[in-house]
Amino acid sequence: MTAATVVLDRDDMRRTLVRIAHEIVEKNPNGTIALVGIHRRGAVLAKRLHALASELLEAAVPLGYVDISFYRDDLAIRPSAPIVHATHLDFSVDGRTIVIVDDVLYTGRTVRAAIDEIFDYGRPARLQLAVMVDRGHRELPIRPDYVGKNLPTSLQQRVNVRVQEIDGDDEVTIGPSQEPR
Repeated sequence: MTAATVVLDRDDMRRTLVRIAHEIVEKNPNGTIALVGIHRRGAVLAKRLHALASELLEAAVPLGYVDISFYRDDLAIRPSAPIVHATHLDFSVDGRTIVIVDDVLYTGRTVRAAIDEIFDYGRPARLQLAVMVDRGHRELPIRPDYVGKNLPTSLQQRVNVRVQEIDGDDEVTIGPSQEPR
């Protein structure tokens, strides 16, 4: 595989987010949920899910964002300083069901870092995980509750979720990894 292959286009991503929003609302009928996106693309996807879930529940669902840069377990060995975005949780996480939103679930380490950061803000009743793509290769025992697409990959491949707000287009592609393994 030499070039990236589109596995979800703009319409596929929209339909997938609508489905995930319905699943979140159905699994949490009491409505005490909050969505927390992991910067960068997870935050964009969380914002879209927020609009859809709020419409379905006919009530505003709290929305927040976390930047896991300083919670990463590889911070000391990364070649460059992290690009830091603001964490924004202007609601109490105590007693709520927090749905963490990310673009790609791979090793599970990013989600672990997000969980650590959320617990620094309080004690949620439950944590759930929504991802656009689950590509496998977990290093930690983390499993998503809501998955847009299961996409088995090799370690020599890279999955890219592109969003209009950051990348100028909505699509999910798979292609060769740019990094040697």
